[in-house]
Amino acid sequence: VHEHFLGQSPLELGQVQADEIKVKTQSGWLWMAMALMVSTRLWLGGVVSPHRNQALIDALAAQIRGVALCRPLLLAVDGFASYVKAFQKAFRTPLHLGTPGRPRLVPWPGIHIVQVVKKKATGQVSLSRRIVQGSQDVIDLLLQTSQGGGVINTAYIERLNATFRQRLSVLTRRTRHLARQPDTVQASMFLVGCVYNFCTDHKSLRLPLYIGERQRKWVQRTPAIAVGWTDHRWSVMELLHFKVPPPPWSPPVRRGRPSRATLRLVRQWCT
Repeated sequence: VHEHFLGQSPLELGQVQADEIKVKTQSGWLWMAMALMVSTRLWLGGVVSPHRNQALIDALAAQIRGVALCRPLLLAVDGFASYVKAFQKAFRTPLHLGTPGRPRLVPWPGIHIVQVVKKKATGQVSLSRRIVQGSQDVIDLLLQTSQGGGVINTAYIERLNATFRQRLSVLTRRTRHLARQPDTVQASMFLVGCVYNFCTDHKSLRLPLYIGERQRKWVQRTPAIAVGWTDHRWSVMELLHFKVPPPPWSPPVRRGRPSRATLRLVRQWCT
């Protein structure tokens, strides 16, 4: 369901925050990397891997790249160095000049990368904000349009991490409900993420509905409503019973004249 709605149309993300969660299983540790669209609080997806390495961050950056429009984009992460390399590698477009050979990859012009680095020494936590790529003026504008101003932060993805820890028992710091297989963690992540996107009203997304000069009511919205995927809050039963339409059928590529059965299927599909 999540991949079906993400593949409908690209989004103008504005600001995306990403972070990782360490998951304890019966056979060891796993890492869950997730991303969030700040303006609509939409959970963009996640990746589960046994190692916190470059491959994990590359897979998450590819998911963000697959849904993003080529617009000014602010990427806010922590001090993990693999994020910078992964984002610079993912947000590139091949430039075809009609010459033989591999086309040159051109980086997107509006990508801005910032980091929030936390260091703990002698019982005190110090916080520093870095601009790795981009200009301060555009970053301030993206912060204003996506979160209403403020400073560079990763607070929104950290709040999402807390939501996942509250709803998924395997993510609790001290728990006896340990997962056995990585597939279980990945399936649970997508279940909680889809319930968060489609079935949970977000307080920061509500809109005022004025009845009179001094009276108003609030119209509650979910992240899926805010991004335009649906027009109402889904129930969990509606989410679990949603039928994902199959991809359009295309006839197999074969040499020679197509058979009568293939032509019959093509006519039925075209009509």
